[in-house]
Amino acid sequence: MTLKTTITHADILPLDEFVKVRKDKRAEVVAIKKNRRVGVGPFCTFYFENYATMWWQIQEMLFIEKGGAEQLEDELRAYEPLIPKGRELVATFMIEIEDAVRRPVVLAQLTNIDQTVMLEFAGHKIRAVPEDDAERNREDGKTSSVHFLRFPFTAEQVAEFRKPGTRVLLAVEHPHYGHIAVVPDAVRESLAKDFA
Repeated sequence: MTLKTTITHADILPLDEFVKVRKDKRAEVVAIKKNRRVGVGPFCTFYFENYATMWWQIQEMLFIEKGGAEQLEDELRAYEPLIPKGRELVATFMIEIEDAVRRPVVLAQLTNIDQTVMLEFAGHKIRAVPEDDAERNREDGKTSSVHFLRFPFTAEQVAEFRKPGTRVLLAVEHPHYGHIAVVPDAVRESLAKDFA
């Protein structure tokens, strides 16, 4: 099967067709997402994206907002770049703090947290590269609760990552949030399919 690395207009179902398959497609995407999520520390979660997750996001936005062709252009612009292009992993990085009083206090302490994330495995360290689509760290120091990150790989790193049993760590090394998680092997296997 060919790895899909881009979404075009032709991939998007018309609303009336999507409604017919929405329930089944949701079940498919829930199953896919199950092995694409990694929590790091008490309130940071990484959701690794791929063609299926971004296709679903676009279809759902069109279903909810019913903005037609004009909205489709905006959704493609926003989400299509988040599909891995064959030699990278892409993640939506969320700082999830339910307490509305505590949230802004913590976010104010985590400026540039998106620049302190890395994957470590088999002697390799891959620093995340934040998307530059918008400024997510304000001058007053407050960071956004949502960031988009790319992890660029070399051919050698792809080969090592794909090896069964490779121990992969996902680390956040911010002065106010230093946490590491072991990436479950089922997640590593799922993410390994993102490489061409």
